[in-house]
Amino acid sequence: MTSRERVLSSYEGRGYDRIPIKHEGTPEVNRMIMEHFGLSNMEQVLRVVGDDFRYVEPLYIGPELRTFPDGSIEGYFGERYRYAQFEGGRYLEACYLPYAGIEALDKLDRSHFPTAGWFDYSTIREQCEALKGRYAICFGTAGDMDFINSIGRARGMEEVLTDLLTDNEVFMEIMDARFNFYYEQHRRVLEAAGGLIDFTHVGDDLGNQRGQMISHETFEKHFAPKYKKYFEMVHSYGARTMMHMCGTVEAFLPRLIELGLDVQDVVQPTTPEMDIGYLKTKYGDRLRFCGSVCVQTTMAWGSVADVEREVRRRLELFPKGGLFLGPSHAIQVGSPLENIIALYKTAGSLTEKIDESILGAETGKEPEKINMSKLF
Repeated sequence: MTSRERVLSSYEGRGYDRIPIKHEGTPEVNRMIMEHFGLSNMEQVLRVVGDDFRYVEPLYIGPELRTFPDGSIEGYFGERYRYAQFEGGRYLEACYLPYAGIEALDKLDRSHFPTAGWFDYSTIREQCEALKGRYAICFGTAGDMDFINSIGRARGMEEVLTDLLTDNEVFMEIMDARFNFYYEQHRRVLEAAGGLIDFTHVGDDLGNQRGQMISHETFEKHFAPKYKKYFEMVHSYGARTMMHMCGTVEAFLPRLIELGLDVQDVVQPTTPEMDIGYLKTKYGDRLRFCGSVCVQTTMAWGSVADVEREVRRRLELFPKGGLFLGPSHAIQVGSPLENIIALYKTAGSLTEKIDESILGAETGKEPEKINMSKLF
């Protein structure tokens, strides 16, 4: 099977030659894989671990995203990010929140609201044609839509959660702007792809480690209409919908399925109701899953035998498909290399013999390159 055949056959429950794989790691983890196998770019990493998905992107042609004297970089909505260092690596943290404390619409600076016109879509079809038939083709990121987390990076998380309770007009204006931007960007990409995109990818932080971030009433009032419109648009182009949701989100799944969600990404098994076996039993006839091998426990602190056991359990639960196997988020700094190798080797996707089919891959983002849309 090609990767695309494998993914779609699994999605439809028709079986597979091996379980489909979707990899994600921090830049430091991806560099560790590179160094171990003698690789030089991310496409080579994806081929070694057996990732069956590839993403296309439009070219950013909008206003310059500035870098400031303190090293911070500008986001699409005018917020800024600066690297925070920690033992073993670094990550981007919001350091300037342009909409914090704004309570009246006449004080809201809309000049930083992005539009779909900030991107050139002319190469999308060409990118898809290069991947056609070989890989499952995706567009979008976990940061697309992402109303709670990403608006929090421009306004403050506590303020955002309060806004949702009070129907704050400033938040609603920002939320509408964010929805309109990503809806139209995704629509233009799907239009340009001419039916060659298999999955679109968005995200939202509807859950935390233990439960819901927002009530069902809040979701129904502010989120459901937007996601219904978006899911319907995606389906009209023949693509499937994938939504990244960290934490405990099981309570929202029935409604999201009704609205048109096809794949839950990334399944974070922090509570009993987020166990992949429970989810499969309750929703497996209506929903597909992605991820599920815990980066907080098994991948970081477990043994190789623990990783192997978790993978074998998923192979037994999904013998005909329904799961795209991978970590429950980006594999984190400090996770043992042997656990990463065990994940993909037990799944049957790891290529340990590095030949020209691997080393000849010259495309793919380097692990240090910032993916702006993943943040914003």
